[in-house]
Amino acid sequence: MSMTVLLEVQLRDDLPAGTVEAAIRETLAQTRAFDGNESLEVIVEDTDPQHVVVVERWASTAHHQAYVAWRGTPEGAAKALAAVIAEPPVTRTFDRTISLG
Repeated sequence: MSMTVLLEVQLRDDLPAGTVEAAIRETLAQTRAFDGNESLEVIVEDTDPQHVVVVERWASTAHHQAYVAWRGTPEGAAKALAAVIAEPPVTRTFDRTISLG
């Protein structure tokens, strides 16, 4: 069953936008290529452009857990993103939906 992850990130405001966006693209290219990733989108808050939410869809909770474990290794460390965030990100996971039909 698919699951959704919302990763809320507060970006540093003392860096050029191009630097920040390049770090996001580099990091999320790795995420997109990871087995089980179905989609990825970055949305930017209207009133605070340094606040972004990464919306991730995963094929299963197991796929996302494997991804998180990989990110915890030296090979998977998101060094580029870590350099441009202002505070630790907040992760929210959703693996259950309510049918509307």
